[in-house]
Order: sequence, then C-alpha cells, then structure tokens
Amino acid sequence: MKSLLATFVAVTSVLIPSTQALYFYLDGTTPKCFYEDLPKGTLVVGTYKSEAYSPQTQTFSATPDLNIHFTVEETFDNDHRVVTQTTQSSDQFSKFTFSAADAGLHRLCFTPSGPAAISVNGWFGNGGNGLGGVKLTVDMAIGETSKIESEDKGKIDTLVGKVRELNGRLQDIRREQKFQREREAEFRDQSEAVNARIVRWTLIQLGVLGVTCAWQLSHLRSFFIKQKLT
Repeated sequence: MKSLLATFVAVTSVLIPSTQALYFYLDGTTPKCFYEDLPKGTLVVGTYKSEAYSPQTQTFSATPDLNIHFTVEETFDNDHRVVTQTTQSSDQFSKFTFSAADAGLHRLCFTPSGPAAISVNGWFGNGGNGLGGVKLTVDMAIGETSKIESEDKGKIDTLVGKVRELNGRLQDIRREQKFQREREAEFRDQSEAVNARIVRWTLIQLGVLGVTCAWQLSHLRSFFIKQKLT
C-alpha cells in the first residue's frame, strides 16, 4: 500500500508542473537573475510587476520612470539570448512567454533601468528601507498548467465569440447568395420565356408572310394566263 502511495505521489509531482510566486527587492539598477533547468519544449509563462520606493510616502508604487529589462539566456549555449523585452512600470502586470528550444539550464534576469531606478540607487541607497529601492513581484508557471489555461480563458472566450460572430456573418452571406441565385434563376426563366414567345411570334409572322406571297403569286399567274387567252 505504501509503495502504491509513493508511486502516486511521484507521478502526481511529475504531471503537475511547477509554479513560482515571489517578490524580491533590487538595489537600483542591479540585475536579479535566477536559473531554471528546463526540458526541451517546456512552456514557461509568467507575469511581473515593478514598483519603486518613494521616500516621501515611504511606500512602493508604480511609476513610468521605472523600466524593467527582462532577458532569458541559454547558459549551455554560450549564453544565447532567446528572449528580451523592456516594459514600463505600471499598475498592471507585464507578461512573458517562451518555450525552451533545447533542454538545459536557462538564466532569467530582471534589470531595472530609468530615472527612478538611478535616483533610488544614487540618492537613497537601499530606498531607506534596508531592503532595496525597487520591488519586483514575479509569478511564473512552468509547463502546460491549468493555471495558464485559466489565465488565457478570457482570451479564448473572446476568440470563440469572434468565431461565432464570423460564422453568423458567413451564414448571412450564404443566405444572401442563395437569394441572389434564386433571383437569377427566376430572371433567366423569364428571359427564356420572353425569347421563346418572340421566336414563336416571328415564325408565325414568317408563315403568314409566306402564305400571302404564295397567294399573290398564284393570283398573278392566273391573271397572266387569262390575259394571253384573250
């Protein structure tokens, strides 16, 4: 029984991908890096939020003067950089997503920059709190997790709604095309009926003309024959 329980725990730990949620403090423009040993094809999705220390309010808050430069490098491939992005500090979380192209150790670094980070580093040292001038909150999910699916559920619902709207418009277009085809068929039938009547009337006129000509010729012939006899 114990062996079955141990096997279940081991399998569960393998099937459920790891997640990390943490925050830490940075001193000015000093980068913060951590390492993840990722299998090939592993999906990594994360969010982060940066806040600068304000000596006036003695609190951390978002400011547009603070930027965070995020990079991902493959340490096993001469520090090949696979991801680089720079975001501005705001009340909203910034998102990063990447997939490990090869298995190995990856280095993820967050580097503060901008006037807020420089002023904190140069004037206030550790931000006056003994911890750091920049507070960085990171939430990361490694692997195809239900958390990633729940975060993207809103986007998926939006896409589903757009697809349904497109399907509705497609149905409207098909109905309009069917209506146009029916009108074209009706117009074609009417045109063919009119053409048939015109041809029939023409034939009737030709027939009448032919009979009239034959009657006139016969009458003239009889007239000439009578004139010779007299």
